[in-house]
Amino acid sequence: MGFLSRKNKQRESVALDESQPFVEELEGMEEAVPEQRDDNDLGTSELRRVGPVVAGDPAETTSGADATPGTPGREAEDVPVDGEAVPEPDDDRILMSSEEGEGPVGDAKGESEPERMQARDLIAPSRHEVAVEEPVDETAVKHAEVIAFANQKGGVAKTTTTLNLAVAFAESGYRVLCIDLDPQGNLTMSQGVDPDKVEKSLYDVLVHDIPISEVIQKREIDIAVASIDLAGAEIAMSTKIGRERTLEKALKEVSADYDFVCIDTPPSLGLLTINALTAASKVIVPVQCEYLSMRGLVQLQNTLKMIQENLNPDVKIEGILPTMLDSRTVHAKEAVEILEENFGELVFKSRIKKAIKFAEAPVKGASVLKYDSNSSAANYYRELAKEVLANESSS
Repeated sequence: MGFLSRKNKQRESVALDESQPFVEELEGMEEAVPEQRDDNDLGTSELRRVGPVVAGDPAETTSGADATPGTPGREAEDVPVDGEAVPEPDDDRILMSSEEGEGPVGDAKGESEPERMQARDLIAPSRHEVAVEEPVDETAVKHAEVIAFANQKGGVAKTTTTLNLAVAFAESGYRVLCIDLDPQGNLTMSQGVDPDKVEKSLYDVLVHDIPISEVIQKREIDIAVASIDLAGAEIAMSTKIGRERTLEKALKEVSADYDFVCIDTPPSLGLLTINALTAASKVIVPVQCEYLSMRGLVQLQNTLKMIQENLNPDVKIEGILPTMLDSRTVHAKEAVEILEENFGELVFKSRIKKAIKFAEAPVKGASVLKYDSNSSAANYYRELAKEVLANESSS
């Protein structure tokens, strides 16, 4: 191929043997092969017709200056010498020319082939497709208001207040869950459930991490029952990481199913009470109108402050509830005055006075609101429920 360019002169064609089998085939392909330009050497450009050279037909050479503009070029191929077989046109080169948009030379209409699809275009989605985003429901899920009833002083009506206030909420149409964290199981017994006969209790929730829904029983209100095993829960939980938040994590399962969660705590400031205060958003402190009961209120405040600093900064005292009030005695009146002087508006306006109905109702496994719905004792907690709900709506 190169020697044609260097000689730059016409060369007589060599006649092909008529018996050569390739001649007729190559002559048929001659019209389909475009002429191309060879610009390899000396800056000259020659056009040469590709195909067999018939005997007697002189080879034609054309200078690059005389080439028609826009004519696709093709390199001149070697002329067969002394009867050598003429190489067939390179199909790959013809295909490449077709892919570049030139199209086959023999196409009289000059129509271009359709654009070839790539494999990735057939498999992957089109880049022009616009992804339609599904609308996201931005409605916030309402979670239950968790109220803990706490006072390390025993016998101040924590259990009585937890149950009856919860039933008063239920009377107003709210969904309420009570949680009995006291190993004595008094709240459980007050709803007619024997703590010694339950198969699973809050001990299994706190220690073995079973779902809290498995220990909830339906009575006047839903109640997560306790058992005497809770007495050993603090020791069993001592090696757990994040043990103070165990109850808080357990409540996430059912938080959206209730409006209020009322937690009855043991008469101590141990790990069970700390779990309740960590899970709660509000704390109601029942206080018997006596000196010793009010003294324990100061210790509870110190514990609550530490929990706010380290575990639950949102927990706060909802109110202090004077209970077991005997309005006939001067000491009880003085105790209420001391509470109001020191805690001001934190003291509820409602007063829970002494009544025999509070002692009789647990024997029947019912709240005082069910045991004697029209009694003064039942009305005390209805008034308290209205006050708590009013504070809820105003906050």
